[in-house]
Amino acid sequence: MKNAKRTTAAAVASGQQRRRLAAGAAVLAAAWACGMPAAAAAPAEVRIGVNNVVSDAPFFIANKKGYFTEQGIKVVFVPFDAGPKMIAPLGTGQLDVAAGAMSAGLYNAAARDINIKVVADKGSTPPQYDYMPILVRKALVDSGKVKSYKDLKGLKVAEAAKGGSPGSKLNEALKSGGLSYKDTEHEYIGYPQHVAALMNGAIDASVTTEPSATQAIERGAAVRLTNTDPYPNQQIAVLLYGGDFIKKQPQLAQKFMIAYLKGARFYNDALKDGKFAGPNAAEVIAILAADSNVKDPALYKKMTPNGIHPDGKINEASLARDYQFYKEQKYVDGSVKMEQVVDTSFVNAAVKALGPYQPKQ
Repeated sequence: MKNAKRTTAAAVASGQQRRRLAAGAAVLAAAWACGMPAAAAAPAEVRIGVNNVVSDAPFFIANKKGYFTEQGIKVVFVPFDAGPKMIAPLGTGQLDVAAGAMSAGLYNAAARDINIKVVADKGSTPPQYDYMPILVRKALVDSGKVKSYKDLKGLKVAEAAKGGSPGSKLNEALKSGGLSYKDTEHEYIGYPQHVAALMNGAIDASVTTEPSATQAIERGAAVRLTNTDPYPNQQIAVLLYGGDFIKKQPQLAQKFMIAYLKGARFYNDALKDGKFAGPNAAEVIAILAADSNVKDPALYKKMTPNGIHPDGKINEASLARDYQFYKEQKYVDGSVKMEQVVDTSFVNAAVKALGPYQPKQ
């Protein structure tokens, strides 16, 4: 009899438990239907290689404005002192995303079947936004020794490294003066050292970037030889995706692109007439002064900002021109097709999801 009572009690308890579980499930279902999930999923981590330069702006903006959080992403910034150092960890999956300048190294990586793709613009030079100018020592211009690009023949010109976009820009400038790339001496030193080298006469000219360009001019070390960009709309810096990120996490890669483009658009709303003078300028300058390696807010108001296409569009014609330059200089081993390097599917889908860019009034 006692066993029977215990069995009956157990059955009653079991029935009560099932009813409680059913009720709980009903509550969860109702909450979900109302758009209130019971527990938010943990954010997905994305590791980004950065140089902490001004053109990393879309990352910093998207992080500060919560655009990554909106997409369920937690970003981890991994700093590098040079873009080429990101290539190996990006190819092995240690990095998911990287921000780097176009170079022969990217094409050589593609030739070795290292799956890295250029997926969006990160730094370009539309009209009024030539943030990588060619500077000449002021003394050479004042003396009349250098009046145009043809006068650079035999002079020492600095670039950040061999086989990069600065070399291709210099090549275009020299061609406009009837010269070739081999008609100048080439010095390879980091951008921050260009200012001192111009001041002490170690170099005669430089293909440099902001803020070094503004600093060199302000200190009286150099001048822009001309206000006309010898290579307009050059694709200088790009957003890169690692092959593992594309293959193994395509949905996350797509969400990342949406957040990135929102950051790029907010950045564009800080620009006006070749300066940080747009509606969002004060907020963008504050973000960059906090997160980039350019800490002086006053300097941003003097320098020329880099362009970033608000819809992330890549200038493939510029990439092809630079690739041809790398081939001519024998910086690239073998032949590489553009589709081995570029993947526009993510940025195209992001623009479709967000709609075309509408400037802030």
